[in-house]
Amino acid sequence: MTPLAANKALDAYFLEARARILDVAAMLDRIGRGRDAASAGTDPRMQRIRQALEILHDESGGRAERIQKIFSLDYDSSWERPKPGVRNQESGITSRVTPDS
Repeated sequence: MTPLAANKALDAYFLEARARILDVAAMLDRIGRGRDAASAGTDPRMQRIRQALEILHDESGGRAERIQKIFSLDYDSSWERPKPGVRNQESGITSRVTPDS
């Protein structure tokens, strides 16, 4: 598949990107206005958000993959494979994996 020309991609995604960036800014403002906002600065989740924002500013490419890795756990080969129709007690998510997968 051939990627869109840069100007066509910008035309297609500018408004969506603008809206999402404004959403992130609003979320950060709400955190910053919160009671005990200074403690949020040491929260590992906030540190991950800052790392992700730094990657967004980096023009070297591969941003989506690098940001996904920030918010993901490292692979552990001992993880149990999901079972169809079984609800995960921690997340509340019911597996939709089919028996053939």
